[in-house]
Amino acid sequence: MSNWLAVRAVVGRELNKVFRQKGRLISSMVRPLIWLLVIGSGVGSMLQGEQQAGYLSFLVPGIVAMTLLFAALLSALTLVYDKEFGVMRMMLIAPIAHYWIVISKLIAATITAMVQAVMLLIILVVLGLVEVQTALLLLIPATATAICCAAIGGLIAAWSKTLDNFAVIMNFFIFPLFFLSGALYPVSQLPEFLKFIVLINPFSYGVDLMKHAVPAATSDFSIVTDIAVLLSFSVVAIALACWRFSRESVHEPLFHR
Repeated sequence: MSNWLAVRAVVGRELNKVFRQKGRLISSMVRPLIWLLVIGSGVGSMLQGEQQAGYLSFLVPGIVAMTLLFAALLSALTLVYDKEFGVMRMMLIAPIAHYWIVISKLIAATITAMVQAVMLLIILVVLGLVEVQTALLLLIPATATAICCAAIGGLIAAWSKTLDNFAVIMNFFIFPLFFLSGALYPVSQLPEFLKFIVLINPFSYGVDLMKHAVPAATSDFSIVTDIAVLLSFSVVAIALACWRFSRESVHEPLFHR
């Protein structure tokens, strides 16, 4: 019971910080809308007639997935932020297993990512780019993708000693994860060497799972494959992050400053 109370306390603390920063929530909508309306319209202008409108619809799953990726990774940053500013020391001396701290942070990261995804879907519905039914269908695959993205963020945070270190690693991974995921183009049309990278990218399967909910988007894998890869990767990544974070040697610098 004490573990779940601790999880609720940590998750509540993280979500309170997010919702107090209303400017952050609003500004988080700027990036996906720029990609969808500017990049989508720019590339779509090279297409003709129905293909142009179809490309904007094709981009929707990828843009929602991008929102989840950025939101989840930035939320996972709090694992490093709390270590840097001493808050983590208070959590570590609490009578709970250290891995519960990681799980709590990743739950908060998943919820934060989903809040931003729901906000984006509401905007897209208002703009007439997505139907209400499609937006609702996207929620379940978006949740699975958010968990995967949070797992990626937790894995990076568990191996990062400083905020600068996390930022460098995140920037190294985040754009290849997005660009080589099939978010902007069908995987089947890529050269073989790029297609291989897409196939080993777990984020690709989150994007593809959401494509199944959008009629205009052509998926590259089966729903079963998408779910299996997302679930397997998330479990392994979270387990590795928990193992790394639970090692006493990782936290020794916090108590010997």
